[in-house]
Amino acid sequence: MTGPVVPDAALVRQRLTTLRERIRAAGGDDGAIEVVGVTKGFPPAIVDAALDAGLSALGENYAQELLEKVGRQVRCGGSAEVGPARRDPVRWQFIGALQRNKVRQLAPYVHRWQSIDRPALVDELARRAPHARLLVQVNTTGETRKAGCAPADVGSLVDRAMAADLIVEGLMTVGPTDPHASPAASFRLLRDLVDRHGLRWCSMGMTDDLEVAVGEGTNMIRIGRALFGPRARRANVGN
Repeated sequence: MTGPVVPDAALVRQRLTTLRERIRAAGGDDGAIEVVGVTKGFPPAIVDAALDAGLSALGENYAQELLEKVGRQVRCGGSAEVGPARRDPVRWQFIGALQRNKVRQLAPYVHRWQSIDRPALVDELARRAPHARLLVQVNTTGETRKAGCAPADVGSLVDRAMAADLIVEGLMTVGPTDPHASPAASFRLLRDLVDRHGLRWCSMGMTDDLEVAVGEGTNMIRIGRALFGPRARRANVGN
């Protein structure tokens, strides 16, 4: 089986324009909604296409893929570290299921952790990535096999992270696994939780449900297929 075709920057730029038109048609302000381009499943060359198209926030679901893409940037002469002294043009967002033993490897490169959903991850992040930016992932659909903390646990997890001097910027959720189920109620719940806790970012909405997310008040969407085209599907966290 051949790998996914890496689109050139002109095609990604055209798709980004179409994406912003979709946001506006749904009643959103495309200038106020951050687009995270999800590069999972693509080879490292996708990073160049994304940057040349004007995308700097890129999301990865898998530690190994992120490290491979970072490695290519370093080999090409760029900096991959984040911090006050060295800043890469890519603001990497880790959006997939996170294992504690991967935090140390990823810590130098991740700008924002979007999938923190349990106390053990908060503690590991505080240990390995002091003052890290994070979003708490919330299971707003009640599906038992889905990642994310329960809505009732958001407050305690946010408090724990803040007490550890981590920067809690917002919340993230994934819509229903069933493609025939409307994500509206789950998105509405996340927006309410973001507002209730006085947070900035409400990360919800992907290729197939971004219009619903815009209608429910998202200000960060995670987009893969609509920008980069088809690729091998594994985890449904940003597509």
